[in-house]
Amino acid sequence: MVLHSHQLTYAGIAFALCLHHLISAIEVPLDSNIQSELPQPPTITKQSVKDYIVDPRDNIFIECEAKGNPVPTFSWTRNGKFFNVAKDPKVSMRRRSGTLVIDFHGGGRPDDYEGEYQCFARNDYGTALSSKIHLQVSRSPLWPKEKVDVIEVDEGAPLSLQCNPPPGLPPPVIFWMSSSMEPIHQDKRVSQGQNGDLYFSNVMLQDAQTDYSCNARFHFTHTIQQKNPYTLKVKTTRGVTETTPSFMYPYGTSSSQMVLRGVDLLLECIASGVPAPDIMWYKKGGELPAGKTKLENFNKALRISNVSEEDSGEYFCLASNKMGSIRHTISVRVKAAPYWLDEPQNLILAPGEDGRLVCRANGNPKPSIQWLVNGEPIEGSPPNPSREVAGDTIVFRDTQIGSSAVYQCNASNEHGYLLANAFVSVLDVPPRILAPRNQLIKVIQYNRTRLDCPFFGSPIPTLRWFKNGQGNMLDGGNYKAHENGSLEMSMARKEDQGIYTCVATNILGKVEAQVRLEVKDPTRIVRGPEDQVVKRGSMPRLHCRVKHDPTLKLTVTWLKDDAPLYIGNRMKKEDDGLTIYGVAEKDQGDYTCVASTELDKDSAKAYLTVLAIPANRLRDLPKERPDRPRDLELSDLAERSVKLTWIPGDDNNSPITDYIVQFEEDRFQPGTWHNHSRYPGNVNSALLSLSPYVNYQFRVIAVNDVGSSLPSMPSERYQTSGARPEINPTGVQGAGTQKNNMEITWTPLNATQAYGPNLRYIVRWRRRDPRGSWYNETVKAPRHVVWNTPIYVPYEIKVQAENDFGRAPEPETYIGYSGEDYPKAAPTDVRIRVLNSTAIALTWTRVHLDTIQGQLKEYRAYFWRDSSLLKNLWVSKKRQYVSFPGDRNRGIVSRLFPYSNYKLEMVVTNGRGDGPRSEVKEFPTPEGVPSSPRYLRIRQPNLESINLEWDHPEHPNGVLTGYNLRYQAFNGSKTGRTLVENFSPNQTRFTVQRTDPISRYRFFLRARTQVGDGEVIVEESPALLNEATPTPASTWLPPPTTELTPAATIATTTTTATPTTETPPTEIPTTAIPTTTTTTTTTAASTVASTTTTAERAAAATTKQELATNGSSIWDIRAWANSNWANITWSHNYSAGTDFVVKYITSNKTEKSIPVKAQTPSSVQLANLTPGMVYKLWVFPIWSSPSEHSYITFTTSSAYTKNHVDIATQGWFIGLMCAIALLVLILLIVCFIKRSRGGKYPVRDNKDEHLNPEDKNVEDGSFDYSDEDNKPLPNSQTSLDGTIKQQESDDSLVDYGEGGEGQFNEDGSFIGQYTVKKDKEETEGNESSEATSPVNAIYSLA
Repeated sequence: MVLHSHQLTYAGIAFALCLHHLISAIEVPLDSNIQSELPQPPTITKQSVKDYIVDPRDNIFIECEAKGNPVPTFSWTRNGKFFNVAKDPKVSMRRRSGTLVIDFHGGGRPDDYEGEYQCFARNDYGTALSSKIHLQVSRSPLWPKEKVDVIEVDEGAPLSLQCNPPPGLPPPVIFWMSSSMEPIHQDKRVSQGQNGDLYFSNVMLQDAQTDYSCNARFHFTHTIQQKNPYTLKVKTTRGVTETTPSFMYPYGTSSSQMVLRGVDLLLECIASGVPAPDIMWYKKGGELPAGKTKLENFNKALRISNVSEEDSGEYFCLASNKMGSIRHTISVRVKAAPYWLDEPQNLILAPGEDGRLVCRANGNPKPSIQWLVNGEPIEGSPPNPSREVAGDTIVFRDTQIGSSAVYQCNASNEHGYLLANAFVSVLDVPPRILAPRNQLIKVIQYNRTRLDCPFFGSPIPTLRWFKNGQGNMLDGGNYKAHENGSLEMSMARKEDQGIYTCVATNILGKVEAQVRLEVKDPTRIVRGPEDQVVKRGSMPRLHCRVKHDPTLKLTVTWLKDDAPLYIGNRMKKEDDGLTIYGVAEKDQGDYTCVASTELDKDSAKAYLTVLAIPANRLRDLPKERPDRPRDLELSDLAERSVKLTWIPGDDNNSPITDYIVQFEEDRFQPGTWHNHSRYPGNVNSALLSLSPYVNYQFRVIAVNDVGSSLPSMPSERYQTSGARPEINPTGVQGAGTQKNNMEITWTPLNATQAYGPNLRYIVRWRRRDPRGSWYNETVKAPRHVVWNTPIYVPYEIKVQAENDFGRAPEPETYIGYSGEDYPKAAPTDVRIRVLNSTAIALTWTRVHLDTIQGQLKEYRAYFWRDSSLLKNLWVSKKRQYVSFPGDRNRGIVSRLFPYSNYKLEMVVTNGRGDGPRSEVKEFPTPEGVPSSPRYLRIRQPNLESINLEWDHPEHPNGVLTGYNLRYQAFNGSKTGRTLVENFSPNQTRFTVQRTDPISRYRFFLRARTQVGDGEVIVEESPALLNEATPTPASTWLPPPTTELTPAATIATTTTTATPTTETPPTEIPTTAIPTTTTTTTTTAASTVASTTTTAERAAAATTKQELATNGSSIWDIRAWANSNWANITWSHNYSAGTDFVVKYITSNKTEKSIPVKAQTPSSVQLANLTPGMVYKLWVFPIWSSPSEHSYITFTTSSAYTKNHVDIATQGWFIGLMCAIALLVLILLIVCFIKRSRGGKYPVRDNKDEHLNPEDKNVEDGSFDYSDEDNKPLPNSQTSLDGTIKQQESDDSLVDYGEGGEGQFNEDGSFIGQYTVKKDKEETEGNESSEATSPVNAIYSLA
């Protein structure tokens, strides 16, 4: 307050000074320590509401809480009289509280405790009062019984159904429903009034379709009571007369309503009429109160919230329909219960000080003010010369110790009352500094700062500031002292550093405190990030170089698009910048560097633009193995872990997929690198777990789809401290190598498990007997032999690791056994039952367990083929055996040869070997089906016939009864019908007459015994064109996952058995006709494949052993190639889990690499190769690089060619037809000349017979004029018994394969150049070299 002297009189100046002095009361700080020390009169902190309605089903709690020093005590009055809590056993008071608890668990009526309660809180300095609490128990009375008659009403007439609910506390909520609990639909015609009645503006016929029941819901008891329903009977008329509106509520044209200030005003108008009228609201002389009005109940009610005196006046509602309108005026008067203008506040004074309490309230009518002191009217209190009551103000002058009291102000009128407590406390307190001692304030140079020195005292102390002990008080210039004790500096300079002293003084003493001020240099970014445009996959760097006060801790954070940036594995935050590895489109945006200290911060922003490389350009970029990682760094060094960080190398246009971390230690295996762990390609750091007593060195290898990078340069070494072993050896076993010993072995600990120097093992053993004594031995090798042991006795074994730091935990106990001896007994009562031609069933009597002298492994049946039941058939007598594991007495021996004599004997076997043999048993096997014929050769001497020749089965498995031949013509995917021939057992040749010179033939041949048909051999006639010269087949075996299409033209199938090996036949169904051709070639020395085997595979290529720097190597690299793929295998001695890379380059310099995961055996298949291409191939570990001279070469075979063409369009065919036509013409001319001369010549009986192009007489143009006509025709049958004279020619398809290289068609069929060998011996004479059966001749004519 600023008072100008020329405007005030002397009296005015005196009053102003007095007023200023009166309002300068002391404020007690909120410091709990100070408040706990200062005396304080009671203050009510919590109390129940004035109108307190409780649930009769619960206990009653009347709250009253207060604070003060000393702690107040509490008492209560009820209905103006002292309420003795101790006398009523149901009533208690909470500890350190005045809250009353009335407990009804033991019985009692809550209604007995209704009344008006008031709480008193007292201590040595006064008494505080609560408001008067009016306690009422909630009630939900029953609906009075009444009989409700049927209500008859005319259609269109108004109607109101009265509810008249029973009075409840609080009043119930009213709603209307039908007796079936369906809500009554309400609208502007039918609605419920505020009094609960249901009003019908006009009754319609559908209103009689339901009944109407008034329901009252009581809040506390949560019960609903239902009134007996009304039933309407609507009397209809010829027509409903439309009527003007009239008011059903309120009645008449005007009414009045009184409302209290601060509550909601609800005005209601309900009108009748046909049609139902609309309601509108107005206020006379103005607008409806803005922002406070709300229309409810279909505009029939107007609600004005939080009413004030300005809302008084006249309101009117207008009801109108098309017949007219009517209005009702409501005069609203606003009254007010007392409300505060100035509520009295607590007053704290020092002795001799002045003060005042002000209690100002307003209301309508105006409230009266009554003062009380400590709960008693102030008029009846002891006189106090320092106190003066002047209406709503009490003035205190020259207060003294002992004048403390609590004053109550009661403001009341007819609508309510207000009660407020305010205490007056007189204190004398010497000065106190509330701030911590020896504060340190830091401020940035040239910034505004403030030194705080909060203080307290009574009387209020004065406070002054000094610097460095100087006598001048600081106030003015750069300094400004505030009344609250703060010293403000508008701009802190370096010279302002120092120690500042604040001194607080009053009449009771003096106190001071020191504050030290330090002025710091500001934080500035001297080089911030700059806007950049980069390509995707590059490595941008954002700079952020900061200068700051070295005594402050600097924190640098990065934001992306104003949000905290997550520093993932692709990003590396350094002291002076941020590096992003393999930047992607999602990294584009605003980057902000924020450098901050505890006092200030600075920021710099830049925008990073990432250019996406188009997909077509990305495919065109050359892809290479990644560059090696660099700058390996170890951090966060701990006993059992270390953090390894590296900077990735360039990915060379192929994203890095993995990082392999390897380690090397220099104690157990120096120079050998081991795989430690593997991490995804988007990280550049890893927390590595370490083992004790290992001198680690790390390196990192990057991997992408092309291959692996060179290893990074090794990191610095990190030595972990030693410790005792944490694990014991695993794989502990005890077994005898001789009958009187037991060898104990185990898997030793490796370098990362030793944990310390001088690793050794404590071996303990004893016989499996709790009373036995333990023996022990300390060894370093992973084995120990115990001698002089009984035969096959169980032992308990323990192996514990130990080093110089201590022993591992107590090891587990393993069970081992001493050595075994041979069994002493043989199985007896061996019996044999023949099951079929290849299997028998055995039974025997088991040996006694005491005779085994070891662990029973199995029973064995030794058997051998003694002879065949066929005469003159040599058999191998090699001994074989079948095992029957476990202690059993029966089994089955299978895979025997049919139609043979066998011998058998049995033994029992333990870990040492076989026991004595049982007596020899003999048994024969019955006949079975034969194996396939040894071979099936096919020759095509001309276009009209095909010669077949075969050999007897290698294993007849019985007496042969004949052969069965099935064959059919095919051309591409089209096949003809199947033809069948049966032959005698001695016939091994057959000629097929071709009906179609273009089609090929597929033959299925089986031998037969009386049991049935045997295994089939399948062959196909060769193609007419491009017959290939057979080449040696490689020894390659395809992998299990690769299917090779068998060749379609197979000239010869050979099965050659060695004398020392027999493969028992496998029975197959005699009705099965396989659709694929099988080639079986088994020779002792070399393998020669027919023209139909996969002759196009190149021979395997190998390379010499290549040594790595760590002594590991790769050798025996082999490649087996086909036309468009190759199988690659190799051997190595690298550590388990090592991954490899196979790199290959074509002769036109196209390079590819394939990573190969660790597997056994090491192999990979190369696909999509180019036929007829020469390849160079390297194999090397994934972390290494290939040596220049360590490659092998291989060549893929030529591509398959498609030769399915129309024969009629071929030049050779046209030429051949022309030649035949010319020969026929010449023949006719010659015959005509001879006939004219009278000569004779034989006429061919078969007019369909073609001239034999091999006939030399045709070649030289001469004819034989012999009269002999008994020569057999070329197609005649030469014998009656069906046998065919065996052709003595040694011709084969090999003879026809010259001059052309074998090729494969797209469907896998073989096409060879068919040429006829003109053998001079075969062309001499007219004897036919072939014979055809009558059946075949008939088929050929069909």
